[in-house]
Amino acid sequence: MLKKNQRTSTLPTYQFIFSPDYWKSAAKQYTFLHIIATVGVLIALDVALSTLFIPVGDNLRIKFDFLTRAVIGMVGGPFLALSSGMIADLLGFVLHPVGAFFPGYTLSAMLGSLVYALFFYRSKINIVRIVLAKLTVNLFINVLLGSVWSVIIGKHGYLYYLTSSVIKNSIMLPIECIMLYLLFTALIPVLARMKLVPKPEKKYIPFI
Repeated sequence: MLKKNQRTSTLPTYQFIFSPDYWKSAAKQYTFLHIIATVGVLIALDVALSTLFIPVGDNLRIKFDFLTRAVIGMVGGPFLALSSGMIADLLGFVLHPVGAFFPGYTLSAMLGSLVYALFFYRSKINIVRIVLAKLTVNLFINVLLGSVWSVIIGKHGYLYYLTSSVIKNSIMLPIECIMLYLLFTALIPVLARMKLVPKPEKKYIPFI
């Protein structure tokens, strides 16, 4: 049953994701109406942003949909992040189809959203955490897993796709980290006032 709001005046933070309370809190996110509504808006924004990019070089694009997925993970937690990643990817394909549907990309969208949730949900956001989250997504999902998908649907071997993906994601990593830092700096105080994320201890995002 959906509840209108969360009862606690101050949202807790968790130092480790292995805490049972962390996962209980994440599961309860499905029961809060304002969380579901916020995630729904973010999914719609994700679908809209998935078609937008800024070309910065040969096969290099600055994309924006990872920003909404990071915010969904921070607000909704790992369970909502998984389901929203799937929904956003499927809606994006239905509304803006490019080629044949491939479920591997849906899995990547879900796992990427999950990673952001594991790093950002009910945590004390800092620069190191932002960099580690983006590095994890770029390395394990975009590079390693993405190269597997490219082999399945492409014409070249794994090493070919792996090499090109490593170069591309290495170049984009600092740009994407800066984008996340700027977004979180502006957005976290607003989300905290809406009781969607814990209130930050400082007015700026610390290094660690």
